[in-house]
Amino acid sequence: MNSLESVAQALAGLSITPSASITHAETNSPASWRETLLATSSAPKSFELIKTLVYKPKTAKTAIPVPVVVIAREETETSSSALGKKLNLKELRLASEDLLAEFFALDKNSLSLLSLTSETFPKVVTVIDASITSSSSTFALHALSSSATVFLSGQDIMSYLRKLETEDLKVQEIDFASLKSDVAAAPPKPAAKEKEVAKIDGAVQIAIGVKKELDFSAWYQSVLIKAEMLEYYSVSGCYILRPWSYSIWEEIQEWFNKKIKAMGVQNVYFPMLVSQKVLEREKDHIEGFSPEVAWVTRAGSSDLEEPVAIRPTSETVMYPYYAKWIKSHRDLPLKLNQWNNVVRWEFKHPQPFLRTREFLWQEGHTAHLTKAEADKEVREILDLYRRVYEELLAVPVIPGIKSEKEKFAGALYTTTIEGFVPSSGRGIQAATSHCLGQNFSRPEMFNIMVEDPNDPSGQGKTFAWQNSWGLSTRTIGVMTMVHGDNQGLVLPPRVASIQVVVVPCGVTAKTSDEDRAKINNACDDLAKSLIDCDIRARADLREGYTPGYKFNDWEQKGVPLRLEIGPNDLAKQQTLSVRRDTGAKIPVALTDLATTIPKMLETIQSDMFQRALAEYNAHVKEVTRWEDFVPTLDSKCIAVIPWCEREACEDDIKERSGRATEPQDERAPSAGAKSLAIPFEQERWSPIKLGETKCVGCGQEAKRWTMFGRSY
Repeated sequence: MNSLESVAQALAGLSITPSASITHAETNSPASWRETLLATSSAPKSFELIKTLVYKPKTAKTAIPVPVVVIAREETETSSSALGKKLNLKELRLASEDLLAEFFALDKNSLSLLSLTSETFPKVVTVIDASITSSSSTFALHALSSSATVFLSGQDIMSYLRKLETEDLKVQEIDFASLKSDVAAAPPKPAAKEKEVAKIDGAVQIAIGVKKELDFSAWYQSVLIKAEMLEYYSVSGCYILRPWSYSIWEEIQEWFNKKIKAMGVQNVYFPMLVSQKVLEREKDHIEGFSPEVAWVTRAGSSDLEEPVAIRPTSETVMYPYYAKWIKSHRDLPLKLNQWNNVVRWEFKHPQPFLRTREFLWQEGHTAHLTKAEADKEVREILDLYRRVYEELLAVPVIPGIKSEKEKFAGALYTTTIEGFVPSSGRGIQAATSHCLGQNFSRPEMFNIMVEDPNDPSGQGKTFAWQNSWGLSTRTIGVMTMVHGDNQGLVLPPRVASIQVVVVPCGVTAKTSDEDRAKINNACDDLAKSLIDCDIRARADLREGYTPGYKFNDWEQKGVPLRLEIGPNDLAKQQTLSVRRDTGAKIPVALTDLATTIPKMLETIQSDMFQRALAEYNAHVKEVTRWEDFVPTLDSKCIAVIPWCEREACEDDIKERSGRATEPQDERAPSAGAKSLAIPFEQERWSPIKLGETKCVGCGQEAKRWTMFGRSY
């Protein structure tokens, strides 16, 4: 039975007879639909098109969406914002093709009110333009296909919908013309203060050109490009890491490798492809990643017998071989790490270094005999991550544990270090260390089992306790956001590939070749002497560029210290040092460079961390009343609240805070707040009194102080 026949049968059952029913060529727009009908002799001479729109309101992640189905004349303006206010629903957005297929098994070109049945009607909110019900016009509706149309009266349409109503669920009639008038008649908003322009006056092409405090997103992208950190790539969400940023990753790799090798961790490499059967073995684990998994389905012109996934993480890649290699408790602990790339096909707005479809990271995977050993390593690794951020990148973080909702899919628990970006007021998960418990070693999973040496009978068996932990190139993005300024990047000395740049100055057109060579040679010698002191230095002897151009170029790239040498400096046997982080200028005797410059770089490193720490601390606010929660978020702060630790409460907090917040930049992530971490250092805030201290979100008994905030 084709769609037209099934529709005719359904309408006949309701004693509704269409004035006409026709099949025609497929149409993909209102215009092509109208033209096709007008060219069909069996269509009524006069008719109006009916459009059926499906909106999805914003809901909590765990909530089941209830779409809003709007039935209106094609020419009727249906403002989603006005409709949302009328229905008290937040952020109505046109539903995706996937949602239409899920609810109605149709695409947008075939959808009509006839797709509402006794099965689908209770799952949606149905709205109809009130002008249709009283109209004498003939209306054209898709007959569940873009190539079939039926013609009904307004009365027929209402009869069809009324038959679907129940005592508790009714069709809502809305006068869209009146709705539009209400919006137009709303009192005008007070005149806003003239918005300060983010573009920097007089900025030339080589400069950043955008103020960080006024357009943070544009500033961030400009810094990454102008500082030659990355280049955009032909595949959306993927980026080229240029030497200036990759060198930072190399510094992190070198430092972290030494630390984990001292703990007995060995580096390995596993293939990037994983079979569907193996990947899907751990249900909770793959459910957490399934929307982001990229699949390889073809090789050349042939379909693969079984699709293979590109690893989103490597638990299921590695653990079949852990089961093969671990046969005795003497094989434990097994501690492996790999430096690799992973692919997570993000559908959200990609942001370089922070949220990308491919990224670099290290992922450690270890197996232990006891939970105590696993717990100890989880915290040791987390502290190494803290040190990467604080000691190398000069970025403060707060260590803690994730809520049950936010923990890693398949983990027993997840520990985290949480960073903060003051310019956006958003938290950011900097790195995580997970205890997987025995979830992956169970018999139904990978069966990583050994004899229990503590069992007196000698017959006992035990399953391995496992951890996984990861740190990614997100580190570079966080560092850029925290330290950068309107001149560009500001690099902490410990990760800068060039810590000191030496620039010749005072050279003019009148300078003789001999004097020019003398100054250049002095710069070159100075750089070499610093290199001999294990300082990464370079003399900028490029021809054809003024000192001012070179200053700007190295400032944009964030080189921590600039040394200037001109004729007067040579005469005084000194160099002028200029700090990138503060702009402070201090003369330094050439004879003292070996001791002065290393101390100066350490001072810069320390000062950058202390400034960032003070900024972070100033934006972490203790909040004990809901009335203060959203205002705290709107002031670009993190709210630390007494919390009950219930997932339902967490969902409610995110929904309510998103609904109550001030309008956000359209490019910004969600405005709702989620739990960032339950800090280990609970003593930092007022004591929670059992039975007395109440959760800010729901009023139930609070357990621990928890950081809530908007996040990346």
